[in-house]
Amino acid sequence: MPADDLPETFHVTTDEQLRAVSNLTRHRIMAVLRFEPATITQIAARVGLAKGSSSYHVRLLERAGLVEVVRTRKVRGVTERYYAMTARTIELPDPGEGAPDLLMRHAVADLEASPADGARQVGMAHLRLTDEQFAELGARLEALADEYRKLSDPALPDTSLVFALFHPATSGPTVAGEAAE
Repeated sequence: MPADDLPETFHVTTDEQLRAVSNLTRHRIMAVLRFEPATITQIAARVGLAKGSSSYHVRLLERAGLVEVVRTRKVRGVTERYYAMTARTIELPDPGEGAPDLLMRHAVADLEASPADGARQVGMAHLRLTDEQFAELGARLEALADEYRKLSDPALPDTSLVFALFHPATSGPTVAGEAAE
């Protein structure tokens, strides 16, 4: 399926789909397929897996409806399958209070695995916002990400942008020297 014809969002709704996206290796495979189709051999090389392991993970993603075969070709008598994402983005269900946020866990794992000498920009800002400001900032961050997503070129190195806009828990222990609010 050409990238222009992809649905915008795939909503994860079943346990099978949630299990498929919960695995860090499968998350990384989906990152490979985000911009262009790839074969099992290509995926294995990009993710650093054996072809058998790569094939296993791709089959689970395919069974969950997250990736699909978009074309095939014969190479020395063997049918080579090219896999691609079934949507531009994946929307995960809200993990619920106290449950792990898979997206953020995968993002942290990817950040920790990125080359220490590579370009990175990591920061955190603590803000006090009205509900309107909170909503506006969220919309602006989404719009900025969409703007740069449209500029993405598969020939360029991968870049990940992760942001989380949330109200932290207000209860719990205070840091020494801080007054409880």
